[in-house]
Amino acid sequence: MGRRVNLATIDDKPVAVAADTSAGVPLALLVANPRNPREDLGDLEDLKSIAKRQLQPCLVVTSKGYLALWPEDAERVGHAQYVVVNGCRRLAAAHKFGRAELLIVHDETVAVSRGELLGAAVEENIGRQDFDIIEEARAVEAVVAEYPSTREAAKARGWTHGWVSQRRALLKLTPEMQGMLRAGDLAVRDARRLARVPAADQVSTWRAEQDAAEQRKKEQAEQRKQQPPQQRRQLKQPESVDPVVTAVTTPEGGGDPETDTASVGPSVVTAVTTDGEAGSGIPEPRNDSTSSATALPTVTVEWTNPQVVADLCTANMTHADLEAMLDILTSRL
Repeated sequence: MGRRVNLATIDDKPVAVAADTSAGVPLALLVANPRNPREDLGDLEDLKSIAKRQLQPCLVVTSKGYLALWPEDAERVGHAQYVVVNGCRRLAAAHKFGRAELLIVHDETVAVSRGELLGAAVEENIGRQDFDIIEEARAVEAVVAEYPSTREAAKARGWTHGWVSQRRALLKLTPEMQGMLRAGDLAVRDARRLARVPAADQVSTWRAEQDAAEQRKKEQAEQRKQQPPQQRRQLKQPESVDPVVTAVTTPEGGGDPETDTASVGPSVVTAVTTDGEAGSGIPEPRNDSTSSATALPTVTVEWTNPQVVADLCTANMTHADLEAMLDILTSRL
């Protein structure tokens, strides 16, 4: 069992201070991280049970260790002995629902640098559904500011450079667009693209894209109505089968994609739907002499149109593969 230590006896170097937490630490000795990336702790009802039982301890550093990094926060820290780095919602819930003490885990190495402490606070929240994406972007920006470069920050925190760049880009959105993103009216992938548009043109660009997307849907619906009944039956999949789509790219006109250099038209992607069995995702060679009644439908891809390419990738790739591709593309910009 550890023992409590008088902070006045601690020198200026970060040290690991033992704390007797078997009976918990009184709330009066704890203060929430003034640099908490969450501006809004949200509804605390999900933590109501903390009045009876604390399922997870809070990560803390000493107030002295914290103030060595941010002396300007002295007034906000007050007379607290510990600053809660991870567990600010638990601390708020304890106050709200009447718990007198909290179990803690004290790790003074978290206060070795601003980047380390901010990173630890951010990483607790990354991936949580209720963590506002703009708050996350601001938190990532704050972490990056404590390192010589974005790449060094990403390496130190174990993040990918592409992901860091994507989050920081969201801060270039206008307040109106950020509000739409927070409300769920704007997809993250669209927000990242719009962030590259001048602020004055973001809203009009988004509206134009929405109108164009709606028009494409109408045109596609009309095309499906005009398809022969036999072709519509061929494309329909049994409900009990999880289809797999394999895309084969060939030059327009049916030439060999590797050897045909004469074709200068847009590429054609032939979508072949299989039943998902091993090996069945490889399409048979295309034969243009096949009867049009049984020929598989083709889709002309406008490779110079980013929206069309993005729609095709989104429809046929997993979320993980899309993120991986995005990292690759970001690193090449």
